[in-house]
Amino acid sequence: GHEMGSKLADFLRNLVAPSGGEAAGAESAAAVEYNGYRIRPAPRRQGSQWLTAGVITKQFDDGVKEYPFVRAETHGARDAAEHFAIVKGKQIVDEFGDRMFKGE
Repeated sequence: GHEMGSKLADFLRNLVAPSGGEAAGAESAAAVEYNGYRIRPAPRRQGSQWLTAGVITKQFDDGVKEYPFVRAETHGARDAAEHFAIVKGKQIVDEFGDRMFKGE
């Protein structure tokens, strides 16, 4: 019935809503566009801390390439880790550009 559709709509709306502190427990933070790349924070919980982590994606002619990254820095709050993941992601884009997708 309709019930499912409205739940999905709520879920999607919550994903794009501006984060209102702890209430916005949406699993993935908003991705940020940067120089043709998308940087999506994906902090990982480590004990009571959050690891800086994220995924950089870019659309190529042959599809989307992904570059996951994790850094050792930990943060006490998830939103701090998300913010830092965006900062790190921009640094990676600036430093490596498309070379990040070339493998090791």
